[in-house]
Amino acid sequence: MSYTHLQLDVSDKIATITFNRPEARNALSEEMRLDIENALAEVKSKAGEEVKAVILTGAGGHFCAGGDVKGMAERKMTPMDHRTRMRSGHHRIYDILHLELPVISLVDGAAAGAGCNIALLADFVFATPRAFFMQAFARIGLVPDWGGFYILPRLVGQQRAKELIYSGRRVYAEEAKELGMVLEIVGQETAMDETREFASRFTHASTDAIGAAKNVLNQSFNLDFRALMELEVYAQCLVRETDFHKEAVRRFRDKEPPLYNWEKLTDQK
Repeated sequence: MSYTHLQLDVSDKIATITFNRPEARNALSEEMRLDIENALAEVKSKAGEEVKAVILTGAGGHFCAGGDVKGMAERKMTPMDHRTRMRSGHHRIYDILHLELPVISLVDGAAAGAGCNIALLADFVFATPRAFFMQAFARIGLVPDWGGFYILPRLVGQQRAKELIYSGRRVYAEEAKELGMVLEIVGQETAMDETREFASRFTHASTDAIGAAKNVLNQSFNLDFRALMELEVYAQCLVRETDFHKEAVRRFRDKEPPLYNWEKLTDQK
């Protein structure tokens, strides 16, 4: 499939989705929104055998500057039209957050507005030293979108989320890590290599087990204890029947090296 403002590369079972509109700091054009939808659909169709991890990043020294502000001024729509337009894109947010594969955002430069929230929808966020995150909506009299109201308080807490949203200030990589928005700060020149090395470890894992765990974890703040225990039972009963689990048990029984050992995966390469 061809893309206008996005690149999709699949190699070594890692899908890399690159926002590719560098002249606009990868701001979300209408074409890019459609590209994101199509790229996620393509990745989902390859999940398991062909794709076992996903990297989201941006071209030209920025992740994504958010919505196209110039386009906002030109767009003449009623409030209900805006509502319909925004709701029609909710499945893209859902697909990033709930894709049953490990998703890693690699942020360089700006992750602002919607771009900030797209980055934070990933399971893991890596950032270069010059990366910054910004809930820029208040600067132009708007409120967060692309899942910001959902994901940000869960990462940083309600009070800090309010401060970041009300102020619209920049949060640079070191502070973002302290707040829990970023997992790792990677080298400026080695950022993609380090991110791919992290992603490659999941190529040894059971995609079924990772996906099932992610599905339950993503609901852990929304459901009560009894409901989560029922999901736990359901997920465990499914993955117990996978070939991966059966082979892992056989290896354990026969004292052979495990299929998946996070600490030793670097040595296996």
